[in-house]
Amino acid sequence: MQGVVAFDGETATRTSVFEQRASAVYLPPGSSVTVDASGDAELALTATVGYALTAATSGPSVVHPDDVVVQPRGKPGWERDVHDVIAGTVPARHLLVGETFNAAGQWSSFPPHKHDGADGEPVLEEVYYYRFDRPDGFGFQGLYEAGGDERAVFLRHGSIVGIPRGYHPVCAAPGYRLYYLWVLVGEERQLAMHEDPAHRWLNSR
Repeated sequence: MQGVVAFDGETATRTSVFEQRASAVYLPPGSSVTVDASGDAELALTATVGYALTAATSGPSVVHPDDVVVQPRGKPGWERDVHDVIAGTVPARHLLVGETFNAAGQWSSFPPHKHDGADGEPVLEEVYYYRFDRPDGFGFQGLYEAGGDERAVFLRHGSIVGIPRGYHPVCAAPGYRLYYLWVLVGEERQLAMHEDPAHRWLNSR
């Protein structure tokens, strides 16, 4: 997330999530990595649980900033940059990890989508971890199901939201850039989203 560390002697530097692309290490089952820090540093650790895993035949995979795939998405009002960190080029079995950056006042995960399998898409559970470029920044996370529960979560710097199912749009308050680390886990490692049919018309604007 920030600081200077070494993964098995290989240096990774990040002033903040808003300044440089991520560095990461994927650890297959049964593998390990030594992390050294000479000063204050902050790292995010994500893991899968509940799967029958066997020891991998390969070692850790280091992801450098140049390996991160950046995808601009959306249209005015919901423009954001999506960074794929642990994705297709990393031989994970159930895990997908990335980062999304919202400009101030923009929406994300929009038009609203889901990936809970109820409409034939691959089943993936998800967690979002939030940061803002200013400590007083805030936003909102919507969580809803078609014909079911609806609620909104007030987001502050450091908020974490679990998304086991349903649609989950996000918005940043005007004046504040929003960042979130997203982690997806599923039996089938495929990010195929089902958009809310009520809002698909926005794609043809």
